[in-house]
Amino acid sequence: MSDTVIADGVGSVMRLTLNRPDKRNALNSETIDALHEALENAEADPGIRVVAISGAGKDFCAGADLAELLDSVDLTPDENSAQAQRLGDVFVKVRNLPKPVVAVVTGRALAGGCGFASACDIVLAHEDASFGYPEVRRGFVPAMVMAMLRRCVGEKVAFDLVGTGRLLSATEAMQVGLVSRVLPADGFEDSVNALLNALGSSSASAIALIKRQLYELDGRSFEEGIALGAKVNAVARATPDFKESVSKFLKK
Repeated sequence: MSDTVIADGVGSVMRLTLNRPDKRNALNSETIDALHEALENAEADPGIRVVAISGAGKDFCAGADLAELLDSVDLTPDENSAQAQRLGDVFVKVRNLPKPVVAVVTGRALAGGCGFASACDIVLAHEDASFGYPEVRRGFVPAMVMAMLRRCVGEKVAFDLVGTGRLLSATEAMQVGLVSRVLPADGFEDSVNALLNALGSSSASAIALIKRQLYELDGRSFEEGIALGAKVNAVARATPDFKESVSKFLKK
């Protein structure tokens, strides 16, 4: 795998580090290919129960590599669409992975980097982190990442963010729904590791069912959501994790 993404498995946790600090971890084709490979490896490894994504250096990710984007102006529309879809498929892969994916954000998460964070199931932000979609200032459109943004924050806030390109502090990002938790600088890594270890020690089958049901609720009516829940409930009752856990509880 390319050294633009460093994969480090510790116990049940796979840590993926975007490793282009001199480019603020901008996403070029090599990095995108490495992310595909790393996520496929994480899914195939039964010992991995949670994936954490962070950035090397000061920032999480500045978005797409601008030099590569500039070169793309000479490509055909079909070629540009295929190139963009390759990044979009990373977001889809994160969502379809039957294991929790946690973005650990320090510094800036901008443009596609902010979208990458929002594609993850949980976003942990350092108290000094910042988030935003400044593409409009460069005459560009945060086209694919709006699929996640709209789901996280709703239409009005989403339009405000992409239409103005304004940046949010970590606290503001949590208030609008982009961030799950803001963690203080003091003990940041300890807090991150505590959550990752808690997820890694949880029932893998339960977490997988929770993730799948949560995202399958999108676009369903209330009644359809309840019916889906009933089916998932039935599947969960039949898992070994559930039987073992309830048996232990009842024997107390």
